[in-house]
Amino acid sequence: MNNILIIEDDESIREILAFALRKESFIVYEASTGQEGYETIKNNPIDLILLDLMLPDISGFDICRKISTEYKTPIIMLTAKDDMLDKLLGLEIGADDYITKPFDVREVITRIKVCLRRIEKLKSAGEENHNRIKLKDNVMIFKDRHEVFIGDKVAHLKPKEYELLIMLAENKGKVFSRDKLLEAVWGYDFQGGSRTVDVHIQRLRKKLGCDKGTSFIQTVFGFGYKIQ
Repeated sequence: MNNILIIEDDESIREILAFALRKESFIVYEASTGQEGYETIKNNPIDLILLDLMLPDISGFDICRKISTEYKTPIIMLTAKDDMLDKLLGLEIGADDYITKPFDVREVITRIKVCLRRIEKLKSAGEENHNRIKLKDNVMIFKDRHEVFIGDKVAHLKPKEYELLIMLAENKGKVFSRDKLLEAVWGYDFQGGSRTVDVHIQRLRKKLGCDKGTSFIQTVFGFGYKIQ
């Protein structure tokens, strides 16, 4: 059973989500403020977070940034705003997905299951394949441990960042379009646009200590990305 944390100040929405998730056999933790949610993460093993952006004490963006800096836990944003800039900002600071209110609870559950299955699949692949992937002199992927090292330091990648890196690293020299990467990493039913891929590539480059001009993750203008 997976542990899901709902950080949502609207009690009725929180109760609906919690009830539906418990019916699906998830263990559910609830928090009505950002600070309460953060304390819950510190003291409990959380596998995925549903995070509302409009919280009474801390901005959802701020708590998303804080959690993403300290933990690898995937985050799905819940937002009443249908503003693409808000969604892109959320993805840029560490969210893995977003769902706009009002939403169908069945969609939320499906998104959660897809995200958790993808993470479990990556872990299983790592256990079966102990090969290391060397990207450059000081960047190494250890698939068996699901870790990426820069020198002797671990790069703290979120699940989607890791999946994107693995997709490119296992196919060195092959150019992937943004749409292909979006379908492979996020799934064909993901509602976000191809800009989502650009945001995650930017985050990957930053976390791996390289910028656009010197990165081994190369931009193929007008098409997509590759690792040479």
